[in-house]
Amino acid sequence: MTIQIKKKLEDEIRILEYELKNDLPKELKKAAALGDLSENAEYQTAKQRQEIVNAKLAHLRRRLAEVALINFDKLPTDKASYGSTVVLYDVQKGTEITYKLVSVEESDHQKGLISTTSPIGKGLLNHQVGDAVRITTPGGVKEFEILKLITIHDQPETAE
Repeated sequence: MTIQIKKKLEDEIRILEYELKNDLPKELKKAAALGDLSENAEYQTAKQRQEIVNAKLAHLRRRLAEVALINFDKLPTDKASYGSTVVLYDVQKGTEITYKLVSVEESDHQKGLISTTSPIGKGLLNHQVGDAVRITTPGGVKEFEILKLITIHDQPETAE
């Protein structure tokens, strides 16, 4: 799982580094050739893009370092944590819902993949089967009962 995240982050970094080292210098040179830089919209736009790319690169490099530090052996075997699949009973709706706790990069709410940093993801962390959980979300307070928990240790290895 972290191999996929790592590859995605590395690919994004590579694309942004290429833009920073190749595309943006060409744009800046072309815009500078137009004259007065203080009133040169093309130059200002390219400089702003350069700042945005540098900030995004710094963020992606930090995330890559964080992902590299995940120690799967230290993840709990009996409580919800990164990589866990959690089957919940939604008390208000009277329905079951299944979520998999993943990283920000992997999250896709439509597919039931929720980030461990989202309100529901955070609220489920370190809980176990049978726990009743009240979670404050932007849409209001949600109440769940944990019916089933499959931790990352219980899931079959996937080829990465």
